[in-house]
Amino acid sequence: MSIFTFWGKLDNKRSLKIGPESSFIPIAINGDSSVSVNNDTAMRFTAIYAAIRIRSENIASLPKAVYKKTEAGREPDESHPAYDLIHTKPNGYMNPFSFWEYVNTCLDGWGNAFLIIERNPAGVPVALHPVHPAAVTVTLYKLKKYYRIHSGSFTGMYPDEDMCHFILMSLNGITGVNPILYNADAIGMGIAATKFGKEFFEKGGNIRSVLETDGNMSDQEYTNFIKHYRDSAKNFETPLLEYGVKYKSVGISPEAAQMLNTKIFAINDIARIFCIPPHLLAELSKSSFNNIEEQNMQFVQYTLRASVKRFEVELETKLFFSRERSNYEVKFDLNGLMRGNLKNRADFYHAGVLDGWLSRNEVRRLEGFKATDGLDEMLYPMNMAIVGKENTETTDKK
Repeated sequence: MSIFTFWGKLDNKRSLKIGPESSFIPIAINGDSSVSVNNDTAMRFTAIYAAIRIRSENIASLPKAVYKKTEAGREPDESHPAYDLIHTKPNGYMNPFSFWEYVNTCLDGWGNAFLIIERNPAGVPVALHPVHPAAVTVTLYKLKKYYRIHSGSFTGMYPDEDMCHFILMSLNGITGVNPILYNADAIGMGIAATKFGKEFFEKGGNIRSVLETDGNMSDQEYTNFIKHYRDSAKNFETPLLEYGVKYKSVGISPEAAQMLNTKIFAINDIARIFCIPPHLLAELSKSSFNNIEEQNMQFVQYTLRASVKRFEVELETKLFFSRERSNYEVKFDLNGLMRGNLKNRADFYHAGVLDGWLSRNEVRRLEGFKATDGLDEMLYPMNMAIVGKENTETTDKK
């Protein structure tokens, strides 16, 4: 493994500490109490947990490959050392799904994700080792980034070329913003609503009904009434109301109703922070069968596409030698998520085959079927020709 030993003094003013796990922001609730918002407490809020999990699992599930550019187009190159690291085995202790799930969890939760690039003596990458963002300090020194890992198995200083650094939205171009701490006010409201609901139901919840009377009852009358009422209710009988007592049902309290509205608003806030359709967080008040599919497609187009591009660019910069970068590229395949329903896919394939830009075997491969002999030829409509050359072939034959 290439470990950089730094000689000289670093300018502490340019050392940028990635938010440690202990960092928190207290959010005042009702002026007399507060909710601590940090990455640990935020992940205990179900909307945050679900948002990061959905994004991370989708990224981890995408097919990933190294492609070589050829005259015939782009082709997967399984012989390239980076192919195995991205697609098959990133290191000796993680499978590719858990690896990419963890990397994206760090990115979405802390705004930064780090991979140490282990190289052989020739400089070829042979393993990728993820490091938790809380253990990394990023330093800018003489216009070059250095990474100090101060805990764990990979303690040391690393130069920029030996570290893949994936950055979420950044305000300085060097490190990403921690979305949990940066949006602590909105997240704190959701956590506070959950805490209020827990305490509300622990104390018996809302009063569902009351018994009222216009007159007064003596102690003995009250004792007799309560005994008769409880005895009849215990046996699932219709209770007898004496002494002019009336039964009155009570709806949900204004406090409880406000709690529910606050939780719904908080879920929509989390959806905005992580660019996720609310229905994926089980908030269905504005969703219908007609718009859910469109929202799913927008999730791929406007959320996942940007996320995978962030990974692709950094991997291409760090895993390829400078002489390779013009001939190789890394791709996370989003086509599977963009397929839509069966009818839309059938229409898409039908148009592609008949218009001559998609072969029948290519369609079979996209759907996971084996290629069949005789289906590689391109089809085209017989009633179409190039403008200006409509009768060229007929004239030549004559």
